[in-house]
Amino acid sequence: MFTGPELLAKVKELGDVSKSELVRECGYVSNKKDGSERLNFTAFYEALLGAKGVSLGANNAGRGKGGRSLSYVATVQGNGNLLVGKAYTAVLDLLPGDEFEIKLGKKQIRLVPVGGSDDEE
Repeated sequence: MFTGPELLAKVKELGDVSKSELVRECGYVSNKKDGSERLNFTAFYEALLGAKGVSLGANNAGRGKGGRSLSYVATVQGNGNLLVGKAYTAVLDLLPGDEFEIKLGKKQIRLVPVGGSDDEE
């Protein structure tokens, strides 16, 4: 698989070919269990963007899907649940199984880690 400047050069060299042929010629191909060929378009385009200096890093703390900024607003769902999304838990480095005590105040809900203090205002 070509990457970096080599990938850019290969794409330029191939010129006006089909997308499938472009992906195949740049080496972004794998074989399925049945022996047929699979073109890895996503890996190809990610490498192409990387070669052009566009970073798609997974290090988007505070960003949800699609690169949107977190709004810090949650809405009660139709079934009464209040959802705190993955982007928020990632910002806090929370892991599956982390437990919180629910503290209800006047028109507010606070989540305090079990065993932690709720001194922070």
